[in-house]
Amino acid sequence: MARRLAFALLPPLAFAAFVRPAAAEDKPPYLDAARPVEERVEDLLKRLTLDEKLLLVHADSKFTTAPIPRLSIPQRWLSDGPHGVREDIGPHDWRPAGRTDDFATALPAGVALAATWNADLARAYGETIGQEALARGKHIILGPAVNIHRTPLNGRNFEYFGEDPFLASRMVVPWIRGIQSQDVAACVKHYALNNQEWERGTIDVQVDERTLREIYLPAFEAAVKEGGVLAVMGAYNRFRGQHACHNEYLLNTILKGEWGFKGLVMSDWSGTHDTREAARNGLDLEMGTDRPYDQFFLARPFRDLLDKGEVPLSLLDDKVRRNLRVMLETKVLDGRPPGALNTKAHQETARRVAEEAIVLLKNDGTLLPLDASKLRTLVVIGENAVRPHSHQGGASEMKTPYEVTPLEGIAKRLRATKVMHAMGYKSGAWSPDNPPGHPDPETLVARAVEGARQADVAIVVGGLNHERFQDAEGMDRKDLSLPGLQAELIRRVAEANPRTVVVLVSGGPVDMETWLTKVPAVVQAWYPGMEGGDALAAVLFGDVNPSGRLPATFPKKLGDSPAHALGAYPGKGGTVRYEEGLLVGYRWYDAKGIEPLFPFGHGLSYTTFEYANLRVERPREPAAGRPPVAVVRVDVKNTGPRAGAEVVQVYVRPVAPRLPRPPQELKGFAKVLLAPGEKKAVAVTLGAEAFAFYDPAKKAWVAEAGEFRLLAGSSSRLIRLEAPFALEATATLAR
Repeated sequence: MARRLAFALLPPLAFAAFVRPAAAEDKPPYLDAARPVEERVEDLLKRLTLDEKLLLVHADSKFTTAPIPRLSIPQRWLSDGPHGVREDIGPHDWRPAGRTDDFATALPAGVALAATWNADLARAYGETIGQEALARGKHIILGPAVNIHRTPLNGRNFEYFGEDPFLASRMVVPWIRGIQSQDVAACVKHYALNNQEWERGTIDVQVDERTLREIYLPAFEAAVKEGGVLAVMGAYNRFRGQHACHNEYLLNTILKGEWGFKGLVMSDWSGTHDTREAARNGLDLEMGTDRPYDQFFLARPFRDLLDKGEVPLSLLDDKVRRNLRVMLETKVLDGRPPGALNTKAHQETARRVAEEAIVLLKNDGTLLPLDASKLRTLVVIGENAVRPHSHQGGASEMKTPYEVTPLEGIAKRLRATKVMHAMGYKSGAWSPDNPPGHPDPETLVARAVEGARQADVAIVVGGLNHERFQDAEGMDRKDLSLPGLQAELIRRVAEANPRTVVVLVSGGPVDMETWLTKVPAVVQAWYPGMEGGDALAAVLFGDVNPSGRLPATFPKKLGDSPAHALGAYPGKGGTVRYEEGLLVGYRWYDAKGIEPLFPFGHGLSYTTFEYANLRVERPREPAAGRPPVAVVRVDVKNTGPRAGAEVVQVYVRPVAPRLPRPPQELKGFAKVLLAPGEKKAVAVTLGAEAFAFYDPAKKAWVAEAGEFRLLAGSSSRLIRLEAPFALEATATLAR
C-alpha cells in the first residue's frame, strides 16, 4: 500500500520518468499502436497478475487508479469536467491540491450550452475540454451530464441539458465526439434517473417502463450508440430497489446488453455499496468509496470472493478488458499530443457559447438593444453583477485564470458612459464589499433605487448562485423564490426608472410573479462562464443578436410543474414515484392546458422572422443507415432590420394513437442565420424514430401507421405552420 500511495501522489505527467519503452525489436503486441485494439487488449490482459487486474478496477486516490510500471501502464487520471477541467484535488481528501498550473477555461454551464440549440458549438465545447484535459494530463473527464429536468428545484439542473430527451440527445453526441477526438475519454453521467439531489444517495426511483425509455434514457442511448462514449457513470440513487451503480437491469440488461456498450462503467464517488452486486451487475471501476483503497468493494473483498470461487474470474476479466479498452482507445500507452490550455480559441468558444445561450425572455417597447451613444449614465445593480461563479458548484467548479463579470463587461463596452454599481441585495454569506451586517438589506435596496433614479437605464443583475439550497450539488432548492430581497428590489428599481432591464443568472426558472409586468426587458444569462460579462454586454448593446432558446419550461408557479402538481416530489418513505409519467416539461403543460410563464423553446430576437410554404416530402431514395421517412421544409425570412438566427423547431403530433402519448414532441430543429431580408429554405429530416413510442408489451420501439401533424414553430407554444402526414406502414425499430 505504501508504494501505491507514493505513486498516487505524483502529478499527472510525472510517471513518464518511471517508464522506459521497450526496444522496438522486442515490443510486445499490446504496445504496438499499429495492431487492432482488441488484439492489444487480449495481449495485455494475459500478462496481468490477479492483483494487478484488481488494481485497474478501483481507485488509489480521489481521482486516480494505480500504475503498473512493469507493463508501462501509467497512473490513470480522472477529473471532473462538465464545464471544464476541474482544479486538482486531494489526493486523499477534497481539499484543493494547491497547484499553480491547474487553471482551465471555464465554459458556460451545461444548461447554457443546451440553450444555444447549436450542435456545432457542442462539438467545439467538447474539443476545448479535450485539449485542456490533455494539457492537464487527464485521461477521463467526468462529463457530460444529461439528466432530465424533472423538477425546477433540482440543485444540479444547471449542469444538465434541459427537460427534453431529444434536445439533450442532439447536444450530447457532438459534445462526446469533440472531447474524444482529442484522445480523452468522456464519461456520460449520471446513469440513470438522478433527477433530484434530495436524498440522492438513498432515494428509490419508481418509474414505468415507457417513461424510463422515452424520457430518461434517450440521451444516454444516443451517447453510447451515436457518440461512442467510452465511459458511463452510475447514479447515486436506487432504481426499483437496487443502487444504480450496480443495477442489473440498467447496466447489464440495457447498457451492455441491448445497447452493446463496450466501454467502462464507473461509480459515482461513494456510489458503490455491495461487492457481490458490483461484481455481478456491471460495475467496472469503483471510485471514491469512503474507506481505505484496499478495502474498496472491488479490491480485497472482491479478491476474497474470487479466492472462494463465489464469483468467476471471467467477471474480473471483463471489467479489466473494458478498462484496458478505454486506455488503448485514448492512446494512453501510445503517447498523446500535448494539448493546449486556455488558448484564444478556447476563450472564443467560451464567449460564443455564452452569447448564443443568452435568452431574451421579454422586450417590451424594444428597450433592448441599448444605444450606447445615447447613454450618459447607467447603473448596474446586484450582487451577481460582480460575483464570479465558476469556482463554485460542487463537481462542476472551475479554477479559471479570469472571469469577466457583468459589471466588468458592461463597463468595458461603455467607455464614454458613466457606469455606477449598487449592490442592491445579498443572497447569502458572500459579498465583495459589504461585511456581514453592514449595511442592512433595506439600505442596500434604498441605495440601488437612488442610483436608478439618477441613471438613464438601470440593469438589475440578479438570480441565483451556487450556495446552499440554490444551484448546488447535494441539495435542491426549497422553492422558486429569488434569494435576498431581489423581488422587492426589482419592483422598486422599476418604479424609480421605467427603463429597467433584469438579467437573471441561474440554472433554471425563478419566481417572477410580483415584478415581471413592471419591467420592460428580461434576459436569461444562465451561468455564462469566464467570458460571460463580455457576452452579456454584446447582447445588451446589440453587437450580438440574441438567439438562445429555453431548453426547459419556465412555470408561472411551482405548483404548475408536473411533479409538484401531483405531489410526486421529493418522495415519501425513501421512494419517489414518477406519477407524471411521460408528461415531463412542456408535455405536461400541453396535455393539461396550463399556460407557462415562458414556454419550452421560447426566445426573442432583435429582428423578426416570417415562416411560409411548409411542405413535407417523402425521400425517394433511402439514405445510408436508417432511411428518413419525411423531410419537413419551410421557408424562413428575416423581415427585420438586423441579422439574426432563428431556431426552427419541428414537433410531431399523433392524431389518434393506440397508446396514450404527449400532445406533441420535439423531433427536429435547425438553427439558421439570416441577414436582413434574406430567405432560406430550412430542411429538417425525420426518421421513423420521430414517430415511434416504446411498446412495453413488445419490449420494442414501434412506429405505428397512422395520421400525424407536423408542426414548425419558434417554440412549443408558437407554432407557425403545420401539415398532415400519414405513416403508411408500421415498423418495429431495431435500436
